[in-house]
Amino acid sequence: MQKMNPVKRYSQNCMLCGSELLYSQDYRERECVYCHSKFRTNVACKNGHYVCDKCHGTSAMDIIEQYCKSTDKTNPIEMANEIMKHHKINMHGPEHHYLVPAVLISSFYNLNGEKYIKSEKLKIAKERAKKVPGGFCGFYGSCGAAVGTGIFMSIITESTPLSKEGWGLANQMTGRALIAIGKVGGPRCCKRDSFIAIKEAVIFVEEHFKLKMYDYENYDIICKFSNMNKQCLGKDCYFNIINIEK
Repeated sequence: MQKMNPVKRYSQNCMLCGSELLYSQDYRERECVYCHSKFRTNVACKNGHYVCDKCHGTSAMDIIEQYCKSTDKTNPIEMANEIMKHHKINMHGPEHHYLVPAVLISSFYNLNGEKYIKSEKLKIAKERAKKVPGGFCGFYGSCGAAVGTGIFMSIITESTPLSKEGWGLANQMTGRALIAIGKVGGPRCCKRDSFIAIKEAVIFVEEHFKLKMYDYENYDIICKFSNMNKQCLGKDCYFNIINIEK
């Protein structure tokens, strides 16, 4: 397989040239500019570049996994903010589908005294999150950040398709996160949606497991990524500093 020469990677929009991504209802075959594999896709930048989900998020997912394996922190919002600042974490992308369950798993097992199984749980979450493609929010009506909370819940309850209580909790969790995200409306913002999903999961865990991951009633989530997002909702976003200071 031909290898590309090293190129600059942009952390927003097109990873190759930084141009805006264009979404279509129609699918066509495109070649990934990094691995040269061909895919049927409905997204490319205005210059025609396409990056597959694996090349878009693989290294970022490794960074998420390593951070969550090693951290002793218990506040998943703090973890998410630290990870999001890494230069390989894109403004938008399928790596957020793993980031959400990863920080929740790390918080849960750091708090409940079972850190020794955290590494294995993070691996399971990574494999499941890889199956949630980019653009899932707009094309399937199911934001990957919300799906990530369901992944988290299914893992901590060791749920399978034949489970009763765990199956129910995982689906309730995903539904609850989706409703909270959907109430804000689009366009998508992987940072905003991740923050919403994480907070909903934290409240859900306290209700069902009597475990409080952080003091969410008195903790303001402040977004510091709005300057990277051309579609930012600005003052209409929960996490805009203007709303928090009111």
